Amino acid sequence: MSPPDHSSNAAWPALAYADWADTCNTLHLWTQVVGKVKLALAPLVNHWWGVTLFVTARGLTTGAMPHGNRALQIDFDFCTHEVILRTSDAREQRIALAPMTTADFYAKLMAALHALDVDVRIWTMPLEIEGAIRFEQDRLHASYDGAAAQTFWRQLVQADRVFSIFRARFLGKVSPSHFFWGSFDLAVTRFSGRAAPPLQGSKTPNVAPWVMQEAYSHECSSLGFWPGNGGYGRAAFYAYAYPEPQGFGAAPVRPHGAAYNTEVGQFLIDYDAVRTAASPDEALLDFAQSTYEAAAVRGNWNRKALERG
Repeated sequence: MSPPDHSSNAAWPALAYADWADTCNTLHLWTQVVGKVKLALAPLVNHWWGVTLFVTARGLTTGAMPHGNRALQIDFDFCTHEVILRTSDAREQRIALAPMTTADFYAKLMAALHALDVDVRIWTMPLEIEGAIRFEQDRLHASYDGAAAQTFWRQLVQADRVFSIFRARFLGKVSPSHFFWGSFDLAVTRFSGRAAPPLQGSKTPNVAPWVMQEAYSHECSSLGFWPGNGGYGRAAFYAYAYPEPQGFGAAPVRPHGAAYNTEVGQFLIDYDAVRTAASPDEALLDFAQSTYEAAAVRGNWNRKALERG
């Protein structure tokens, strides 16, 4: 039996969006069901940081959420393919991850919460998805390819690891590396320290304008990873600035293959271009740093005060 391959490139797995699109779209909805439980229970933190999920050594987690004088945590475990609900009084419920309708997943999660004496109501309309169907009525999205879901999580592990390195280089206000279940992407965001102008013309499905205004209340530069959903069709890293400073899209960025996409208003580089680079870590850090500089230089950020030497 050959030893496991721990080389740099082998750690970054390949996964074409077309090969798991149905599972991706279903899993997106399942994370929204769990995410909305966190939205109902967790305190509001600026820019909605308090309702995100986090990458773990086995999947994704809500982290500990308050419920009365107890704590509840919900984990997606992509190694054993389960959703695990645990409370601080040592109680537990498990739901096997397998092909099932979103309506069935929603019903099972609500039943598991009830069994733990956690009675919580959520708005069952999915967010940020065109033509969305309420969770309890959705019998269309019912796919679960465990191998693909596990590979996606392994991609998140690598992205989260490098995002955390990049995050640590900033002294100013910076978000955690966290997973947004609304848009189904991992992101880390740096802030200049200045308030941003009011967001204009933002129309996100089933999301009120004030929600987006809270997200973009302050000037920022954001780096993220998505699996290919939302119309792009392939896994990619992205970077954008709000408000976008003049000349941002024309700025030279690294590495080779990174470019500004005028349709989405973001710099993009395909995941596969990073995965197959001589050093994926350095390629992604180059993308992160050069796109941040495109925002910070052209936006006149106080870089001396904000950046670690």
